Amino acid sequence: MALFSTGLNPALRDWRGRWVWVIGASTGIGRATAAALHARGARLIVSARQAEALDAFVDEHPGSLALPLDVTEHEQMRQAAQAAHRCAGGAPALVLYCAGHYRAQQAGRFDRAEMEKHLAVNYRGALSMLDAVLPMFTTARSGHISLVGSVAAYRGLPKSLAYGPTKAALNSLAESLYLDLHPIGIGVSIVNPGFVETPLTAQNGFRMPALISPEEAAQHILGGWARGRFEMNFPRRFTAWVRLLRCLPDAWYFAAVRRATGAR
Repeated sequence: MALFSTGLNPALRDWRGRWVWVIGASTGIGRATAAALHARGARLIVSARQAEALDAFVDEHPGSLALPLDVTEHEQMRQAAQAAHRCAGGAPALVLYCAGHYRAQQAGRFDRAEMEKHLAVNYRGALSMLDAVLPMFTTARSGHISLVGSVAAYRGLPKSLAYGPTKAALNSLAESLYLDLHPIGIGVSIVNPGFVETPLTAQNGFRMPALISPEEAAQHILGGWARGRFEMNFPRRFTAWVRLLRCLPDAWYFAAVRRATGAR
């Protein structure tokens, strides 16, 4: 996929005056990407559950609009999409779904409630977003939808029983969306970061290789949009090895992961 990803979407380079809706903009990658877009002249609509964090963003980035919402509540998503449409005077140039939930989990301590919460935030929330915005994009026959996945989507990993499958679902969803929407002029991309310093990864009790800041992640994302990429995975010094591992035969892969992580 990576070998053929450049130029699969229309290049997004000039953000001046263009409306962008970032869902999951209160912290981490979402907030940093929204700030980077604002610095390039974009007009931001920011959403998350934390209204105070959104208000702080608007105070720091004049011209932005805060639309608080819980992505697990479909009606809130629908109403926010209608407000975004009114504010932008049509479909936004881009919608970024960056809302996410993460708790480490293993099969020996299976927690169905946590599994369901990951599914509700990471995947079902994206479906609610699509249900709300696809009609406006298909009517306009333009725009771009970007989903934030993870390299944890590539293959199974220890302690990723709840998180990894939801991100794998987003990757498959993005591929299917691309096949359906590219012919009518709508861009689709998937963002698969490695370790990024965010409130979610702060829970990890292990050394995270090639850890980068949210601001670095934002620059990778904007760079990928500018080059028309379908998939963005970064930092490449880490993700290149993870992508290579996915190509190994199963027995080799499981043995390599056990050696690298100490999993039994």
